[in-house]
Amino acid sequence: MIRRLCAAVFVSVLFFATPGLAQDKSRVTIAAPWEVTSFDPAVSGFAIQKLEIMENLVDADETGALRPGLATSWSASEDGLTWTFQLRDGVRFHDGTVFDSAAAAQALTRAWQQPGVLAKAPVSGVSANGHAVVFTLERPFAALPALLAHATTIIQAPSALDADGQPAALIGTGPFKVERFTPPQSIDLLRNDSYWGVAPKLAKASYLAAGRAETRALLAESGDADMVFTLDPSGFARLGDVDSVKTVAVPIPRVVTLKVNAGHRFFSDPRARQALSLAINRDGIAAAITRFPEAAAGQLFPPALSGWHDPALPRLGFDMEAAKGLLAELGWTAGDDGILVKDGERFSILLRTFPDRPELPLIAAALQDQWRQIGVELEVSVANYSEIPAGHQDGTLHVALYARNYSLTPDPIGTVLQDFGSGGGDWGAMGWENAEVADALTAIAATGDQTLRSKNIARVARILHDELPVIPIVWYQHTVAIASGLQGVIIDPLQRSYGLSKISWSE
Repeated sequence: MIRRLCAAVFVSVLFFATPGLAQDKSRVTIAAPWEVTSFDPAVSGFAIQKLEIMENLVDADETGALRPGLATSWSASEDGLTWTFQLRDGVRFHDGTVFDSAAAAQALTRAWQQPGVLAKAPVSGVSANGHAVVFTLERPFAALPALLAHATTIIQAPSALDADGQPAALIGTGPFKVERFTPPQSIDLLRNDSYWGVAPKLAKASYLAAGRAETRALLAESGDADMVFTLDPSGFARLGDVDSVKTVAVPIPRVVTLKVNAGHRFFSDPRARQALSLAINRDGIAAAITRFPEAAAGQLFPPALSGWHDPALPRLGFDMEAAKGLLAELGWTAGDDGILVKDGERFSILLRTFPDRPELPLIAAALQDQWRQIGVELEVSVANYSEIPAGHQDGTLHVALYARNYSLTPDPIGTVLQDFGSGGGDWGAMGWENAEVADALTAIAATGDQTLRSKNIARVARILHDELPVIPIVWYQHTVAIASGLQGVIIDPLQRSYGLSKISWSE
């Protein structure tokens, strides 16, 4: 299922050098929006994994198919309650120490005890057994190998932890090791010449966190960055006319969505969330802001998620009068200034978003205008993305706008379970639980029976479509600028890797 999903969005790029360009062919510089703020895989694992500093027990290719990583094989007991992962021989961490089952079990135990996908899995223990790592489970969970490909389950060296057991260095087993880390802006990498696998052709690589989309586009245009990720529409269009750069847009299983605090008195009734959804002009936002009209989200899961996208679901619509009618049913009436009032309280809410993805503040401004037409007063806060999970944790969040990738694990169940399972998640449901969804997700995660999985996936998709604990707006297009002369570039639709170990410059 996941193989079909990603095969459609796999892109391999081969470019040839532009005559006259002087390029340092020993290194590549990558620019992206995301600051790297921590040594901790639970916090910055996505960047650490993409840069191939640390590795997982289980890897995945660009189609989403699982393949060996630091584990060469894995198997479940007959009752499904014990999983054994046989480890690869001859692997060393960047500090020269041996990668063994004790180190792997230590890192994975910490990952299990931190916020992340393993915390949502029915794991009861992680242990070392000879040259293997053993997971014991409370109930069968067929999706475990896919979760062990997630960024929060990368393996750090024991020496990466300080005396208190907290991450204090970036030391892994990957094809690149850290030469210099200047948080939160940059990481300089060196080739790991002792790598257990095929060594990279590049001797060096650098990562730059550039929060402003204009800055990233200029880095690509000037040649100061060789690969630039997440361009705004104007930068993407302008770079299309630059001879030294190739631009690529790839549809991926990421959705720009609104997280709604369903536990808040304004949003506890599904009709309120449905009204907010009906007042969103998705077609207009997709055409005018993202510049990809086909990206308007008719449901949560995009067509790229072929096993989860349900063509039979009615498309989420745009109907201001219907939205007003639902809010009137809930007792809201227009005040003198047009803003709705109920029990003496104005329908005034705060939306939190962040500038790292350049379309988000623009979409927030569009929502501010569209929702005012139904009497909802929306204040927009554009700040650090960490305000969203913080608002979830302390209960202060009203609504949040962000982009969520539903294939952070090769099997989407890992992310969906994290977002919509019991208790919800920092980037998923808030103040909303549904026993039917929880049961269906448990069934999906526990079995490899595709018929049973499909039946339960359809149940989940339908309920999320009706209840709208999160409200989808547009499906995401992954935009990248790549310097001419780079070869072996793969734009990973799962966004697990920048593919540095495969890249080289043409001669």
